Amino acid sequence: MTGPTLHTPRLVLRRWLDRDRKPFARINADPEVMAFRFGALTRRQSDALVDEIETSFELRGFGLWAVERKRDGRLLGFTGLGTSDFGASFCPAVDIGWQLAPDVWGQGYATEGAVAALGFAFNGLELEEVVAHTTRLNKRSRAVMGRIGMTHSPVDDFDAPWYRPGHPKRRFVLYRVTATEWREHVAR
Repeated sequence: MTGPTLHTPRLVLRRWLDRDRKPFARINADPEVMAFRFGALTRRQSDALVDEIETSFELRGFGLWAVERKRDGRLLGFTGLGTSDFGASFCPAVDIGWQLAPDVWGQGYATEGAVAALGFAFNGLELEEVVAHTTRLNKRSRAVMGRIGMTHSPVDDFDAPWYRPGHPKRRFVLYRVTATEWREHVAR
């Protein structure tokens, strides 16, 4: 199986190439980018992440696409689909996520790429629902979740099992969108 290449007005969402590894490692090493994750990644860890993403595409037909800006071919980061299966009440689920270089934040790229990924999830994969989750502290990602038509209900919030009890990032929020809700959102 392979995942499709998606096109938006400003972006190409595509499979990963060897030339992406170095700029992706720079993004993953940036403390600002990784502020709401475990921490910055080494080059080896970043390359392993690319390998994991590519395996997802091969096994499932979807994954986290490399986000390339059309006007200059620059790798901006990733957006796409993954899976959550760690024992939370909403699991197993298909989730959406993104991570971009900080100098392109606030320009709408995360929203633009996420809308394309949801289009593939609902129209290509014919999924009924997609979720997104992040630490409650991550206001930027939560704003993107809202802009792409996802809704948050506090009853769905959970403690991330990968953080120890008492860790400030442990409380996570869950956002959801069904295929019907998404279609109504994009029709507005």
